[in-house]
Amino acid sequence: MSDLPNCPECGSEFTYDDGMQHVCPECGHEWSKEAPAAGEDEPVIRDANGNPLADGDTVTVIKDLKVKGASSVVKVGTKVKNIRLVDGDHDIDCKVDGIGPMKLKSMFVKKA
Repeated sequence: MSDLPNCPECGSEFTYDDGMQHVCPECGHEWSKEAPAAGEDEPVIRDANGNPLADGDTVTVIKDLKVKGASSVVKVGTKVKNIRLVDGDHDIDCKVDGIGPMKLKSMFVKKA
């Protein structure tokens, strides 16, 4: 049994050592031996000031945001409680009082 890690791209177990890096013969992906193992480098979502965000945090909107499909606007200073972090372009899932459920970009909020 080989103690080499599986390929982070395709998950193949047939990786091999090639000097300073590992190589996957199935998909051709090459990565450094010093690279962190899969799952260890989870992206950290940060607010406009660079503070890390977590599920359940309260954030404040720093810019007027138009709501698509409606004539309403989320005003500057609106506090949003119990955010949930999700993958994608709009990385905050929340419920804004008076408007309802919506997705926000972390670049337009700051941690309260």
